Amino acid sequence: MSYVVLARKYRPRTFEQMVGQDHVVRALTHALEQGRLHHAYLFTGTRGIGKTTVSRILAKSLNCTGTDGQGGITAQPCGQCTACTEIDGDRFIDYIELDAASNRSIDEIRDLIERAAYKPSVGRYKVFMIDEAHQLTKDAFNALLKTLEEPPEYLKFVLATTDPEKMLPTVLSRCLQFNLRPMAPETVAAHLQQVLGAEGIPFDAGSLRLLSRGARGSMRDALSLTDQAIAYGAGTLEESAVRAMLGTVDRSHANRIVESLARRDAAAMLAEVNALRGLGLSAAGTLEEVARLLQQMAVEQALPGSLDAGDSDTEAARTLASLMAADETQLLYSIAVHGRAELSLAPDEYAGLVMVLLRFMAFPANEGGGSGGGGGSAPPAARQPEGPRAAASAPAASPVTAARPAAAPVAAPVASAPVA
Repeated sequence: MSYVVLARKYRPRTFEQMVGQDHVVRALTHALEQGRLHHAYLFTGTRGIGKTTVSRILAKSLNCTGTDGQGGITAQPCGQCTACTEIDGDRFIDYIELDAASNRSIDEIRDLIERAAYKPSVGRYKVFMIDEAHQLTKDAFNALLKTLEEPPEYLKFVLATTDPEKMLPTVLSRCLQFNLRPMAPETVAAHLQQVLGAEGIPFDAGSLRLLSRGARGSMRDALSLTDQAIAYGAGTLEESAVRAMLGTVDRSHANRIVESLARRDAAAMLAEVNALRGLGLSAAGTLEEVARLLQQMAVEQALPGSLDAGDSDTEAARTLASLMAADETQLLYSIAVHGRAELSLAPDEYAGLVMVLLRFMAFPANEGGGSGGGGGSAPPAARQPEGPRAAASAPAASPVTAARPAAAPVAAPVASAPVA
């Protein structure tokens, strides 16, 4: 039997197996249980977060007949009846998926409308799923409007898109819209841990952390990266191997860069950039890791002790947070985030990286340095000598006293005005 990739092998088959989309699952489950079914659904969100999967589970829920063949609409499809198995196998005749990216013209939509006139062949409902619906032409959308608004009672529409802003408002108003959210790295890592445990693949916590961050909220991307990492590591996931595969910049480089900037040590900063160049590590990835470190530092400065103690990067972030004032941390974070857009304009990316980092050094350092949530103010020890300031304030009174006689000439012309 041929190998099945993890993203397909562990694709959810029921609402209970869906990860990170509880708000959508809850709404659809209640609608199915109460029989309050809309005629058109629109699922929006970035790639790989479950739009097509939810559509298929919904189609199974509408057409499931149960293990005894006598079941009705349910929020828990059995997964064993003809409708469930054929929808899972992409061969159910009454469930039609249309890829609007390659079938976007009015001709394809007219064909779909013609098929809508016929009742389901074997199922309880026909379900038309239009993926990447925003790619349909304006004429295709307009041709679909009437059927989308008043479909036959046996027909349900499901539209999915990564860019709802490109869809016509008249289409959006006819659909019940659900926004599927990108998943938190912790959610992705927890699911990957379950998958790897089921597969019997050894792994460490660092490799899961890198994979979950690299997925950027997409579970499908996370599983695809995991497949790649398993092949790269010969059946084992180790942090060093996963980092090399992803080309991720090690946190130690970001730590040394931020420390050199905090100490205004240009030589150390340039040496670290040259080391990155020698290793062939991405300048954009470096700034991304620097920004991630600065975010942790800012949190530590605002709320000491709130960082995750189980994270291996926390201790270094706490140490560096004590070397830089809070306002400097915010400034460097802004420079790092916006500097990524400038790298493509530089003579080469490493020259661009150097200029971005030197920009921070161009700002004068706060006297006293230090950290904390004081917005960059000097520590108390640096503000103790107040005596000289009080002494210096005494001469300041003499100019005020000297200016008082000048008030008389001002009053004199006013008094002499009637004489004139």
